[in-house]
Amino acid sequence: MATVELKVKTREEKGKGSARKARAAGFVPAVLYGEGEEPQTLVIDGKDFYTVVHTTAGENVILDLKIEGAKQAEVKAIIREIQFHPVRREILHVDFQHISMTKEITVSVPIKIVGESIGVKTNDGILEVILREVEVECLPANIPDGIEIDVTELDIGHSLQVKDLHVENARIISDMDATLLTIGAPTVVEEPKVEVAEEGEEEKPAEEGAEEKKEGEPEAKKEEKPEK
Repeated sequence: MATVELKVKTREEKGKGSARKARAAGFVPAVLYGEGEEPQTLVIDGKDFYTVVHTTAGENVILDLKIEGAKQAEVKAIIREIQFHPVRREILHVDFQHISMTKEITVSVPIKIVGESIGVKTNDGILEVILREVEVECLPANIPDGIEIDVTELDIGHSLQVKDLHVENARIISDMDATLLTIGAPTVVEEPKVEVAEEGEEEKPAEEGAEEKKEGEPEAKKEEKPEK
């Protein structure tokens, strides 16, 4: 996997106020973590970071961080977490992890569905995706952009599990028995039944409680209790 250069700056001020100022100026606050290292607070140009995460590798891109104002000015890193605003979806904060190119790491890799299922195409089935990513362990250079699944031959009732996946130079560590996707039967919507009265047949009114007294029929006598 190719690496992408990203320029960042150290951020001396900390706290929510500092982070708000950085965002107002078009920067994204960030932190760089590393095994046995003190976390470094950073800021990134928002436009530069947007370009980075929209490469084919997505969030699994390997970064050449060029850190302005730090003792170790160049480090290899990956993106561990991106925090988004819940409404505006703007990037609020980024966590980077300092990595070694000779040490395996664990990353989440997206599932990429290719082809059109025969169950969907010819039998009106429904493709239900249950897992959209799996975890793999590998060297940073071997991180796959995604794992492809060809669903062309899947018919209604068929499914695929994690154990059906194959990825080179990486080890899948997700639950192998977990279901990735299924092809379900089409949904049938039944129309409500409407009863139509036959010709000459009058509709009877719905009965509510006791039957109505017929015209001219005497009222039923109340049973008189004998005097004591």
